[in-house]
Amino acid sequence: MLEEIFGGLTQWRVAHPKATFAEIEQVVEERLGEARARFVEDLALEGSEAQERPSCSQCGELLVARGQAERQVTVAGNRSVRLKRGYATCPACGAGLFPPR
Repeated sequence: MLEEIFGGLTQWRVAHPKATFAEIEQVVEERLGEARARFVEDLALEGSEAQERPSCSQCGELLVARGQAERQVTVAGNRSVRLKRGYATCPACGAGLFPPR
């Protein structure tokens, strides 16, 4: 991913030979913000499928999977990250959990 970003910045610089320092800094910050959001999303979702079944924090019963749900959060740099995780509910008391722990 970093090679992709660096390559894109190099191409941008060739296309904008008269860019000011401030313009260069702004483009670099934008691209780093995009990379930050992708890293956070990838790391947050990594291994989320392989987690063991969690217990209800209210009554201790094992939770039951209720399908997938998506959540959108904002990270540093005002970038949006989409997290798709399983939603679970407690068959005993009805408490829900997203994402499962």
